Amino acid sequence: MSDTPHYDVVVVGGGAAGFFGAIQIAEKRSGIKILILEKSNKLLAKVRISGGGRCNVTHHCFEPNVLSKHYPRGQRQLKKLFTRYQAQDVVNWFEQRGVKLKVEGDGRMFPTTNNSETIINCFLREADRYSIKVLVGHQVNKVRHTDSVITLTCTNEQEFTCERLLVAAGGHPNREAYKWIENLGHTVTPLMPSLFTFNDSEKKFVDLMGVSVESASVQIAGTKFRESGPVLITHWGLSGPAVIKLSAWAAEYLAERHYTFTALVNWTGNVMEDEARKELESYCRDHPKQKVENNSLYHLPGRLWERLCEQSEIEKTRVWSELSKKQLNKLVENLVRCQFKIKGKTTFKEEFVTCGGVDLAEIELENMESKKFRGVYFAGEVLNIDGETGGFNFQSAWTTAYTAAEAIATKSLK
Repeated sequence: MSDTPHYDVVVVGGGAAGFFGAIQIAEKRSGIKILILEKSNKLLAKVRISGGGRCNVTHHCFEPNVLSKHYPRGQRQLKKLFTRYQAQDVVNWFEQRGVKLKVEGDGRMFPTTNNSETIINCFLREADRYSIKVLVGHQVNKVRHTDSVITLTCTNEQEFTCERLLVAAGGHPNREAYKWIENLGHTVTPLMPSLFTFNDSEKKFVDLMGVSVESASVQIAGTKFRESGPVLITHWGLSGPAVIKLSAWAAEYLAERHYTFTALVNWTGNVMEDEARKELESYCRDHPKQKVENNSLYHLPGRLWERLCEQSEIEKTRVWSELSKKQLNKLVENLVRCQFKIKGKTTFKEEFVTCGGVDLAEIELENMESKKFRGVYFAGEVLNIDGETGGFNFQSAWTTAYTAAEAIATKSLK
C-alpha cells in the first residue's frame, strides 16, 4: 500500500464538471493535492465540440427560479442550488480569468473568441497553476472505502488512494459505465438519450432539407408535450431548438414508445385553427385573383408554402377566389397541425446527453455528498440531472461542481 499514490482529493472525470470542481477546490484550499483521472485520451471532449466548436458555456438567465425551469430532471434541486451559484457567477468567474462571454439573441452565451479552445485553455492553465495532476487513459472500475481512506482501482490495475472523491464521470448511454458506482450502493435511474432529433418515416419533406421556420411549434400527438421555437427540416426529418427541447421534456415518454409517434408541427407558431381559417378566408376576399401557391403567408419560406399547398391538393394555377372549402380546410390543417410520422431518433454521439443517472434522493443536495459513503461527492451529468439545449447542461455541471468543491475544501483532511 505504501507504493500506492495518495492524494487529498481524486476527481473521476476530465470533463467540464471534473475540471471545474478540481480548480474550485484548489482555489478554496491552498496546498491541497488533487488528481484528475480521465478514462479516455481526450480531456474536456464535450467542451470542445459544444455549440459547434464554440462552447455554449451557459445561458443568459440570472434568476435562479427561472433558470431552474429549463431542467426536465433536477429542477427542484437546482432551484435551491442556483441561489448559491448560478449563471452570473459563471460569467464572473471566467471574466476574472480573462475569458469574456457574449450573449446571442436566443440567450446562449459563448466566449467572445467563438472558440471552445479558449475555455479549454483556461481550464488547463488554471489546473497547471494549482499543480493539479491529470492522467488520461485511466478508467476507474472499482472503489473501496475503508478507515476514512478511499481506494480506486483502474482497468489498467493502477491504484490510487484519497480522502475525498469527486465523481464527475459524465453521462453515458451504456449502463456498464455506471457499474462501479452501483457497486458502491448507489441507485442509477434508467438511462436514455435526451436532446435528439426526430426521424420522419415518410420523408415527404426530405427535398426541403435546410428550410427552417423561426417561430413554429411542435407537439407530440395525444399529449401535452409541446415546445415552440425554430424548426429545421433535415434529410432525416425534423430538428432545430423546438424539436430538441421537446425531446428533453418527453425523453422518458418517447423511450417507452420506442420513438414511434406522430409529431404535429404548427408552422405559424401559435395561431390556432379557427383563427387561421378566418385569416385565410379574409385573404380569399381581399386577394381573389392571386395564385395561392405564389402568396406565402405567415412569413413561411416559399418552398415550404408550396409543399403545404401541394399537400392540401391545391393546383399551381388555383387562385384564392377558386379555393374550395375542402382545400381551405386542408391548408389550415397543414399549417397548424402538419403531421409527421416519426420512427426513430438521431442523437449526436459526441454530444450525447443522458436522461437518468445517480438518483438525487441518495445525495445530500446542500453539499453533493453521497448519503451512502461519506467523503464521496458527485457533480455533473453523472447525476440524474439534464437540461434543455442552450447552455443549461454546462450550467448544472458548474453549479454542482462548485457546491461539491466548497464542501470538500472546507472539510478537514488528515
